[in-house]
Amino acid sequence: MAKTFLSLLLLLTFHLPLCFSGESSSMESVPDLQNTMYNVVDGYPCVRLLNLSGTIGCSNPGRDKVVAPIVRFQNVDEISEPSAILVSENDFPSLFARISDDISFASKVGGVLVESGTDLQNKLKGFSPDQKFPQAEFAPYDNINYEWNPIGSGIMWKSYNFPVFLLTESGTKTLREFIIKNDDKSKSYISNVAEFDLVMQTMRSGTHDSESCLKEATCLPLGGYSVWSSLPPINVSSLEKPKSIILTVASMDSASFFRDKSLGADSPISGLIALLAAVDALSHVDGLGDLSKQLVFGVFTGEEWGYLGSRRFLLELDMHSDAVHGLDNSLFETVIEIGSVGKGFSQGANNFFAHTKGDSSATNQTKAALKHAQESLRSENIKITPASASNPGIPPSSLMVFSKKNPAISGVVLEDFDSVFVNKFYHSHLDDLSNVNSSAVVAAASLVARTLYILASETKDVQDSALTSINVNVSLVEQLMGCLLDCDPGLSCELVKKYISPASTCPSHYVGVIQDEPSSTPYAGYINDVPRFIWNFLADRTSISREHNDSSNCQNGCNGRDEVCIKAEIDGKGVCVLSTTRYVPAYSTRLKFESGVWNVLPTNSSDSMGVVDPVWTESNWNSISMRIYTIQVAAYDHLVLFVGVILTILAYLAITVTRALAIKAMKRD
Repeated sequence: MAKTFLSLLLLLTFHLPLCFSGESSSMESVPDLQNTMYNVVDGYPCVRLLNLSGTIGCSNPGRDKVVAPIVRFQNVDEISEPSAILVSENDFPSLFARISDDISFASKVGGVLVESGTDLQNKLKGFSPDQKFPQAEFAPYDNINYEWNPIGSGIMWKSYNFPVFLLTESGTKTLREFIIKNDDKSKSYISNVAEFDLVMQTMRSGTHDSESCLKEATCLPLGGYSVWSSLPPINVSSLEKPKSIILTVASMDSASFFRDKSLGADSPISGLIALLAAVDALSHVDGLGDLSKQLVFGVFTGEEWGYLGSRRFLLELDMHSDAVHGLDNSLFETVIEIGSVGKGFSQGANNFFAHTKGDSSATNQTKAALKHAQESLRSENIKITPASASNPGIPPSSLMVFSKKNPAISGVVLEDFDSVFVNKFYHSHLDDLSNVNSSAVVAAASLVARTLYILASETKDVQDSALTSINVNVSLVEQLMGCLLDCDPGLSCELVKKYISPASTCPSHYVGVIQDEPSSTPYAGYINDVPRFIWNFLADRTSISREHNDSSNCQNGCNGRDEVCIKAEIDGKGVCVLSTTRYVPAYSTRLKFESGVWNVLPTNSSDSMGVVDPVWTESNWNSISMRIYTIQVAAYDHLVLFVGVILTILAYLAITVTRALAIKAMKRD
């Protein structure tokens, strides 16, 4: 009641002057008053993540909202109280380097607001918040001090007890206009403040690691759903001897300091787009069923957080689960991974490097196939070079997991770098569409598509005429880049909306969390937009006789185990097609879902990857928001209170004296 009365009183106070000025229509309710007083600012938050040993990321220090005066980074040395530091994107690395090195300075930080800029890739020499050797604990070799990412600062792996937001372009504009407007008032007794609502439930319950927060249900495991598909579909009921498998993989998730700004354009989405384009190119080739080997494609999620997708994929294979029905890991002959390929264009040529694992006959066959494919693409000026022998081994990649699981397996990782990352914004929010070149992605897709055909043919005399018929759709690559790496058109593009109804327009390749019991046939509402699109795309492109089969809608279900329903989100009916495309849950192999609760399993000494598994989780929260407004400084409030007390005393004395004089005058009369 008191709060409502105060709001109405404030409304009346603001409303009366406006009535005289003819502007009363602009504020007619308490919400109007609140909208006038508070400005909500859009931004991407840094959130609290946990593992078995502690926390990383950002959160309010307690249960309450943080309210702190806004101070520009250039003026931060002059402050004496915790403040919200407003910093430009190009000064953001310097700010956090200082926070990490200076405890006294860090104590002055109540929050951080990072302004969005444009064309920063040309202004910055580089910025990567990841480690110099990302996920070194999973390396299949001993030299884990090698620096694949020499500019890596590691700041995204530290814990900060203050909120941090990357402002959107509109949020940056709103904040700048707000500050300029209030600075023009030149009133020393007011202060611009930011109010952060970034209260994570793990902080409130005092659960500061994954095991404890899972028990208290204040967090959820990082994870989602990977996708695998085969071309052509695998006939699981066939009595013929199964073919050897050539497995081609890519990753669909990236990471950054800011959860929802994880585009990962070069690393790793350029490789994902190249894989999808290669599948599309091969899908138009006749006679794939007559090839000697089976082509299988895997798109993993959670790779940036302990290789969740590839590790769970291999575990599902060991368990012979429904999610991988039709596959057998003993049939894997070689693994080809498409890594970062979006920066392969330099000095007029598309340069790629083949990082190989082992020196087996299968590896040598893959090298020979890559060379043959390169020669068939000579007119497109594509060059592939073996990675330097001075490298400690393969770079951070899903192939590390396959190698750890089976040291005898052969494999190749196709990258746009040799000994160190050429992507200067690895796992940064700046790794966006402007950081990749579409011609490099097309070249990589062409190289991979032809290499796979050569390997699957198992013959040394594949005719050039057969290879020249395998052509990548350049328009498709450009479409995929616009859909998956930009907000315009983003996931509202025609290609994506042909298959699914996206929940958002701007793509984000953050892995997300597992919301319910993992399943090989998950509820679509628990799967993020990107994996749903990839599943539908691959199911469509790898289906048999898409143009000529008697497709039916899925209202009554699809006939047979080998059929799947695609495009069901578009019209509620969908289309049944013959395709071996499956979802595979992606979450830590150290976790088990029992009776609605996630439990951490004890370590198994025989599982070296499980021993070092961090078991990543994300804290729950009630809301994440931020707003700015103007307040009177405390000194001014104290002055007003002091003046008010003095005036009250003087008024009392005046009333007392006046009353006494009045009484005395009345007695005389």
